[in-house]
Amino acid sequence: MSSKRMKNCSFCKKPQNQVQHLIAGPSDQICDSCVLLCAELLDEPTPSGSTEGEDHSDHLPTPSEIKEALDQYVIGQDRAKKVLAVAVHNHYQRLRILDEEDGDEVELEKSNILLIGPTGTGKTHLARTLARFLNVPFAIADATSLTEAGYVGDDVENIIGALVHAADGDIARAERGIVYIDEIDKVSRRSENPSITRDVSGEGVQQALLKIIEGTVAHVPTKGGRKHPHGDVHKVDTSQVLFICGGAFSGMERTIATRLGGNRIGFGESGERVEPGPELLVQTNQEDLLNYGLIPEFVGRLPVISALHPLDEDALVQILTEPKNALIKQYVALFEMDGIELALGDDSLSAIAQLALERKTGARGLRAILEDILIHPMYKLCGDRTVARLEVTPASVTGEAKPEVVRVEPEEAA
Repeated sequence: MSSKRMKNCSFCKKPQNQVQHLIAGPSDQICDSCVLLCAELLDEPTPSGSTEGEDHSDHLPTPSEIKEALDQYVIGQDRAKKVLAVAVHNHYQRLRILDEEDGDEVELEKSNILLIGPTGTGKTHLARTLARFLNVPFAIADATSLTEAGYVGDDVENIIGALVHAADGDIARAERGIVYIDEIDKVSRRSENPSITRDVSGEGVQQALLKIIEGTVAHVPTKGGRKHPHGDVHKVDTSQVLFICGGAFSGMERTIATRLGGNRIGFGESGERVEPGPELLVQTNQEDLLNYGLIPEFVGRLPVISALHPLDEDALVQILTEPKNALIKQYVALFEMDGIELALGDDSLSAIAQLALERKTGARGLRAILEDILIHPMYKLCGDRTVARLEVTPASVTGEAKPEVVRVEPEEAA
């Protein structure tokens, strides 16, 4: 027996006498074959076909590329997607100019975005998909929670704290992220609101948001709590953070119709009466936002305005079936894990879309409808090897019947 123990490659496990060279480190060894294989892998180009989580530090996507990425996850809303794509491209183009040494020749201002549309039309989904495609930190805040808590600085700065958390504590990366503030219309200052306290608080939240949206140095506690007066804090510059605000702005159609002449009385005007309707939202301008109750300073910090139209039945059916993360695809995969084929015909899909329209929940309510339909079959049929197929009929969508179960013969199940 040899006094010297034979060494093996730590990667391919080949012994020393079967390789030409064995390079030894402090605790491991690697053979010449594995070194050549590593060199070949390093020479291969990085894949560029992926659109999710891709690092765009060297290549800034064009507006058309951004819209193509949004098209994979968001159905319809073409105009809103184009507006977002251009605004986001210009924002990160601006950051590149600021990073260059000769970027002082032209001073580009930040263009934050306001999305207007009924609930369930995809405002939050658009912002989240944008951040995922660009691979930047993303944080969501709810303006109504800020209203309830008051408008002291720490409450608003918690939004930036969530962004730092999304960036895993990387301050430089957080300063290039995206923040989505939802329900921004709920902090408007409206005369018909009977609560005086709510009016003052809503205006106070707008005032508190002004600085962080335009750009300030926010102090975020390192420990993640709301208030740490004696603890360490992160200093985050928000001047490069892109803010996207969203809200349903219920009743905005009447405000726009009034501006366009919908409530004129008398014979002085020859124009036709403009009836309030969702299609008027695309004509929203800053004057309408001021009349709705947003303060001028806040409106001035949201120069890009885009409206999302309500989803019709065809769009809801597409949302159920076409995107990469479509709900039907998700439930089909869940049932396949138990060996069950889930089947939904066109009539069933239309019935689900019609039910969502009746409830006025938009795309957000589709999952709740499917859960109501499938929760009992998922509970009863899980692990039942005699079930081959589950058919969701229009009657099962409306609750008049249960989904139909197709079983196999006992010997086939065995």
